[in-house]
Amino acid sequence: MKFTKMHGIGNDYIYVNCFEEKVDNPEKVSIYVSDRRKGIGSDGLVLIMPSDKADFRMRIFNADGSEAMMCGNATRCIGKYVYDKGLTDKTEITLETNSGIKYLTLFPENGKVEFVEVDMGKAILTPKDIPVNSDKERFISEPVEVDGKEYKITCVSMGNPHAIVYMDDIKDLELEKIGPSFENHKLFPDRINTEFIEVIDSHTLNMRVWERGSGETFACGTGACASVVASVLNGYCNHDEEVTVHLRGGDLKITWNSDGTVIMKGPAALICDGDVDVSLSLIHISEPTRP
Repeated sequence: MKFTKMHGIGNDYIYVNCFEEKVDNPEKVSIYVSDRRKGIGSDGLVLIMPSDKADFRMRIFNADGSEAMMCGNATRCIGKYVYDKGLTDKTEITLETNSGIKYLTLFPENGKVEFVEVDMGKAILTPKDIPVNSDKERFISEPVEVDGKEYKITCVSMGNPHAIVYMDDIKDLELEKIGPSFENHKLFPDRINTEFIEVIDSHTLNMRVWERGSGETFACGTGACASVVASVLNGYCNHDEEVTVHLRGGDLKITWNSDGTVIMKGPAALICDGDVDVSLSLIHISEPTRP
């Protein structure tokens, strides 16, 4: 299987051009290629596919093999991929995802795309649609107990579910200890991505993220979008004003417009091209036997 490894501010995936390649059992292939010791190493697998609704279609699988609804960083990388590899010469393209059509604007320099702006659509704020097990109209700064400690949580969906928690200092947060408890909390029937946010000012946020199915990642585009929406809802930021979100892998620029749409702009980068024998993924990865 021919592949390209790319990253959006450190959120790295293995990309496969399904106009040329066929990927059987992508769930197991994702587990295999994502392994950072025995595979290629990534946060998951992204398939670039034909679409009868848009210019291209994206399917994305997490490192644990589960299929994701949406990924902002992968969306930007697909924009770079299809332009740089000659699949399109347009600088405005549409992308079909499991959470709807996304609209991308590409910014090439010397024939290569460096930055991509994505219209991420409108944020979903109704708990049952996120989903969150709550009868409230919105889930904003609600007290939730996690591992015996109370946190104020705001929930937003950007096509995938996010829980946003505000803290004074996130640098030394032991995310590997508390992340799984948020991800698998009974409040979230489909599990949850959790963003831990430190507010610097009304135009600047620091963020760390625990992604369902992958653990802590260096960046999460939908998470950055959800965090800015939550920050406007909580009075930290403002509508129609660009917010810089500092993540472990780099910065994203996010704006929540008054019409409800969320705009994300950030870089996309190529790491390498390669070829991998994915038959190994089906040989070595199987369900554990039970006595």
